[in-house]
Amino acid sequence: MTSLPIYLRGAAACRLPAAPLSACALAITLIGPAQAQASATLDAIEVRETTGPATRTPGERAAITLAPKALPATVQQLNQEDIASTNVGRDISNVFRRVPGVLANNIDQGETGNGFRMRGFATQGTHGADTAVHVDGVPQNIPSSQGGAGHGPVFLEWLHAEMIDGIDIIKGPISALYGDQNRAGAVDIRTRDGGSATPSSISVGAERYGLRRTSLVLSNRFAAIDSFFVADIYRNDGYRFASHTQRDSFSWKLSTTHADARYSLRVTRYVADFEAAGYLLLPQIEAGLDPRSTQAGNPGFGSARRSSIVFNRAPAEGEQGWFATGYAESFERTRAITANATQHTVGADDRNIFGARVLHNSTFGQAALALGAELRQDRGDASRRMFTNRVPTANYVNAQELDLLTYGLFAQSQWRAGETVKLSAGARYDRFDYDIQNLKLPDASTAYSKGVFMPKLGASWSLMPQLELFANVAEGMRSPSAEQISSSGATGPLGARGGVISQVAPSKVRSYDLGFTAAPAPGWTVSGAAYYILNSDEIVGQADGSFKSVGDTTRKGFELETRWRATPATSIYASLGKILQAKVNNPAANAGAKLSIPATQLKAGVQHKLRLGAGQLTLDADAYLISDIPYYVGTPATQERRMPLYTRYDLRGTYDWGQTQLSLYATFQPQRHGTEIAYGSAAGLMVSPVPRTTVGASLRYFF
Repeated sequence: MTSLPIYLRGAAACRLPAAPLSACALAITLIGPAQAQASATLDAIEVRETTGPATRTPGERAAITLAPKALPATVQQLNQEDIASTNVGRDISNVFRRVPGVLANNIDQGETGNGFRMRGFATQGTHGADTAVHVDGVPQNIPSSQGGAGHGPVFLEWLHAEMIDGIDIIKGPISALYGDQNRAGAVDIRTRDGGSATPSSISVGAERYGLRRTSLVLSNRFAAIDSFFVADIYRNDGYRFASHTQRDSFSWKLSTTHADARYSLRVTRYVADFEAAGYLLLPQIEAGLDPRSTQAGNPGFGSARRSSIVFNRAPAEGEQGWFATGYAESFERTRAITANATQHTVGADDRNIFGARVLHNSTFGQAALALGAELRQDRGDASRRMFTNRVPTANYVNAQELDLLTYGLFAQSQWRAGETVKLSAGARYDRFDYDIQNLKLPDASTAYSKGVFMPKLGASWSLMPQLELFANVAEGMRSPSAEQISSSGATGPLGARGGVISQVAPSKVRSYDLGFTAAPAPGWTVSGAAYYILNSDEIVGQADGSFKSVGDTTRKGFELETRWRATPATSIYASLGKILQAKVNNPAANAGAKLSIPATQLKAGVQHKLRLGAGQLTLDADAYLISDIPYYVGTPATQERRMPLYTRYDLRGTYDWGQTQLSLYATFQPQRHGTEIAYGSAAGLMVSPVPRTTVGASLRYFF
């Protein structure tokens, strides 16, 4: 992809690769206001080749670095240009739209979490479990959540696209830097610093079906401190009737370099309230029910409050030395899910979360060793209670006081064994020391203490400058939820008799990968990987209400991706994600064996940049298809069906002129009844309908 160097009459040329035109104009304004004012007319604009969107190239895995791109694995990267050229709109999950084999979305029913599904994991939810998601080194998965959707959901609604510096998506559990939920892989998100590298701006946006948004970015440097402040006001009426979201958030990050280290401190506050239209039965929609209807005529509702502070330290130059992260967060979330025309099941979390991680990295010529430790404590209440006509009743699904302590030790090493071969090895040990007070069934209150060890091994081979091969075998895990350890039985009042305690082991996977990256011609890259994943101790509920680490699941598949820079101004990408097998090897009685995952994902797109008048026009077009998703209906749920085909097409045009940026975009989802958001039930497929067409616009001014 390209950026456009700008030549101003009487001013030096602005040559900032991958920087937008408006950023160049801002830099010139800051360096020489008088010259910039005198040079309001552009004499010439030429297209020059730049790095553009993040692209993997052969040989990157041979580097001795802590960066995820050096892992012997499939690692997709997203940079600021990737994000800026994507239709993010009402859902931050859209930043992952172009990543091969990834299905990421929010269900557009309030602040319900951000689904991130890949390699056949998180099959029954849209809320992010089974992939370890970190922002600035802080885990985002919430264990044993009741205000979200079970164990390990991810809530990224507080994160604004303008905050993101870069993202790495690591396929498989190969990295020892990530612990709980690292079964399908990990996502590492890094926020931006302030100062000269980031322009200040104000933007307004609107989208069909009632989305309005105003965002302010203030980037400054005070003495030796870089300041980066983002505030966002978000209002969304939603496509569905009786559905709306009100969200206000801000984040302030201060960064400085002292001696040989780079320090940062980030404070974030997020507040949201919402109503949700719920799910509808597909057979009823096919029979004529308006897809914008509200489930049972009784919308769900909820709220969220988060306050967090995050501290980071890293070497100022290079990667040798100490890295450290410390964080504290107040997390409150309520979500009411429609049960019928009069009842809701209301889940609530009221938690305080504290954690820290330290890592020391040493290099020894052609080798490196990173040793680290981390600790996380999660204390507070988690419950689900029955409401009738929005009034709480005495009946609870569950209610627990939680004190969840997790700590781990990890090591990751690299050794370039020759000019073309690099070996990687890692290991991680995590331990869970829990204290669970079961308020609903006090006899089920218990302590829990178990650990899990996970080795990781891989290699990469630069067969030739244009071809790199890699392979790995690695283990990852997910902790048991509090409800699996201390179950709550049937719905009823607090303080009842009975209860079951299950000392289940953490659910562990072993993953095998084999892949390549090739550059057949200048500007053209092709990459792919095949994987086999065995989950040998899946946690399964038993007839007596207990849970056991029994059974196993198998996942097999492959992914292919190609990127081609056809000209300095035009680039094309395409990918295929194919899951060949995803099944429970010994399913429970009266249950289907196939996992409800998309067997096929196709993604493709093109970007073109050109001069138009006095500015630059960037055009993006993307296409997306998912198909062959099995589900089960009936009682027992053994009648296999297929979800409707889902396709999505995105168009985006962005015009940069001086300090102003205008974007127009549209999303088309033409398949009747197609949706990413659905699950099987006894009565049929439950779906969250989406609009067939969405259009939007945003206007941004840099200063």
